[in-house]
Amino acid sequence: MNEHTTQRRVALITGANKGIGHATAGRLAALGMTVLVGARNPGRGQDAAAALRAAGGDAHALTLDVTDPETIQRAATWVEERFGRLDVLVNNAGIAGAGMDQVAPELARGEIPSSVDTGMVRAVFETNVFGVIAVTNAMLPLLRRSPAPRVVNLSSTGASLTITSDPDGPLAGLPQSAAYVPSKTALNALTVQYASELREAGILVNAACPGFCATDINNFCGHRTAAQGAAVVVHLATLGADGPTGGFFSEDGPVPW
Repeated sequence: MNEHTTQRRVALITGANKGIGHATAGRLAALGMTVLVGARNPGRGQDAAAALRAAGGDAHALTLDVTDPETIQRAATWVEERFGRLDVLVNNAGIAGAGMDQVAPELARGEIPSSVDTGMVRAVFETNVFGVIAVTNAMLPLLRRSPAPRVVNLSSTGASLTITSDPDGPLAGLPQSAAYVPSKTALNALTVQYASELREAGILVNAACPGFCATDINNFCGHRTAAQGAAVVVHLATLGADGPTGGFFSEDGPVPW
């Protein structure tokens, strides 16, 4: 460590080589944080970090596959040796299974509960739920060393049981999902449990709803940009000491469970 690195807040974003994760990394870097670009593919991670540095940010690539315990542990060891702590963890990495693309219903049908491939469901939960547990637990000792630790889990409007159970609601026209949507609902429940456990330690844990953003997870058919989706993530990553914990928020405020 050196004086430069100890003065900056350190943020790790998983899946930060593209989409909302990369936009979040850029916003946090612009706020003066050191951003760690978590990416499964080392080359893509290096390219993403280089782009952030070219824009004036302090960014470092970090090879991290949320489904691979060895890369997770190596990443945690690297962060500890380099910085000694972690201030912000953004669990952004996620997959959509067969796809939730409104313009490709033949793909979305692959997630319909009555005909879904259970192996695909397991793969989605492995990344979207179990991966979050694995990364969070590996980084918790480092987060506990921060004076203002924050954890943000990337969720989805579809995670809301209130919204998705409404036959006349805004998501009523979407195909049913046994993989992606339930994985995000489980992530919300997990967020509440971590927030409850870590409240006394001052670690604020919240779920972010970025809205329907144009990313490769939906074949870029979203009506919001990745930068717009990153706004609520950045807000939750920079909450003050009196900020909420255990909540589910969009840019407009709380989202119903």
